[in-house]
Amino acid sequence: NDGLNSVIPIDQYANLTLQRNNIIIPENRILSVTDEIGFHPSMTGMKNLFDDGNLGILQNVGYPEQNRSHFRSMDIWSSGLIDAPATSGWLGRKLQTDFPEFPDNFPNEDYPHPFAISMGNQVSSTCQGTQSNFSHTVSDPTQVFNLGQGDFIDDGSCHSDHLEFINNLINQTNQYGEEINNAANSGNTMSSLYDSDNELAMHLQNVARLISGGLETSLYIVNINGFDTHGNQTEQGDTTTGTHAELMQSVSDAMNAFQDDLKLLGLEDRVLGMSFSEFGRQIASNASYGTDHGDAGPMFFFGSCVNFDVMGNNPTIESTVQNQKGIDMEYDFRDVYASILKDWFGIPTTEIQPLFEHEINYLDIISCKLNATEEIETPESALLFPNPAYNNTTLRFHSEDEWVKISLYDIRAVEIQVVLDKHLFSGEHETKIDLSDLSFGLYLVHIQRASGATELKLQKM
Repeated sequence: NDGLNSVIPIDQYANLTLQRNNIIIPENRILSVTDEIGFHPSMTGMKNLFDDGNLGILQNVGYPEQNRSHFRSMDIWSSGLIDAPATSGWLGRKLQTDFPEFPDNFPNEDYPHPFAISMGNQVSSTCQGTQSNFSHTVSDPTQVFNLGQGDFIDDGSCHSDHLEFINNLINQTNQYGEEINNAANSGNTMSSLYDSDNELAMHLQNVARLISGGLETSLYIVNINGFDTHGNQTEQGDTTTGTHAELMQSVSDAMNAFQDDLKLLGLEDRVLGMSFSEFGRQIASNASYGTDHGDAGPMFFFGSCVNFDVMGNNPTIESTVQNQKGIDMEYDFRDVYASILKDWFGIPTTEIQPLFEHEINYLDIISCKLNATEEIETPESALLFPNPAYNNTTLRFHSEDEWVKISLYDIRAVEIQVVLDKHLFSGEHETKIDLSDLSFGLYLVHIQRASGATELKLQKM
């Protein structure tokens, strides 16, 4: 994606005009976002999200010595590994660590739903494990099972293992498909902002429908192609129109409709969105009214739990630039991934670092942070584990010789359960919290005591 025509550095506009005068967006057409940046005029939906505090922009994201090959760079972004070609995705490696037997004996009673869903016809390589891909493809959630199946006979031939694998895959597809179909039939979608001609928006509408229908899948991947804009990125005579304008409008409108839907469904605190492309474009445009392969670019985060509006500096654009110069990296994309694992999924840092090659630098991306299962550092702190949790979780906390009340609140701050209300002696305590009767979502655990109150966020899976 051409970040310089998406998130336009207004403070660099004069020099940017020198470098791409045939595709630059007229200054009076730029959507003002802050004093230093503006959006492409087609990005009205994302402007709306930003104004509502539901969009974050991370500037200049990439990796050292950017590879400008589509295939190799997409492998790097999908795997989270740079040093050597990888056979697993960054999410797939984590899932493989937690579920080493997959795909054998899945789905099962404990995990009846897919771990990840790739919207469309191709599984996402981000979810590739060492043995199988953890994502399940869905184009139409109402048409996802009843695959035909023949009788498998183990005749001892060299093909038996392959036939058994295919047979098991068909079984798994049908079982997952039935759960997806049930969720689609139980789910709902409420936003009127979706455009039926926008394929990305239709995929996101189905994601909202499945989440609202109770599907326990925690990862959804959607794609939009067409950003390799070497030529005719803009139309001659009106640089606000053309291929890139249409693409960014599709992304922007889809994001805005999806977030509107989540809000209307009461699900906005449960969903975090993140976009990425394999590289940005070069600073200077070419003679074909386009841009060529570059280096770093902006990432977008959307949802009510985004912790920032703009993080990072505007790219510096000189009056003259080296031939084929791209945007320099400020943030390593692997640090973004690690921060999502830590603060959104609540995974301990000791389990995250082994997934990547370099020393992680965590970024403050998310406001609705979950507590990972790590040791208590001070007597005043408190810990929920596991978190996210399924049927129950354990609260570990410290008190003086005092009366302690522990309550569970929903996201509207309504008390729904008193966990404990009694006098405790000084020391560290543990109490279990039953979650079996609660619906999925975000809750608050409040500890009230004379020595000080503590509040923790809890995610019910």
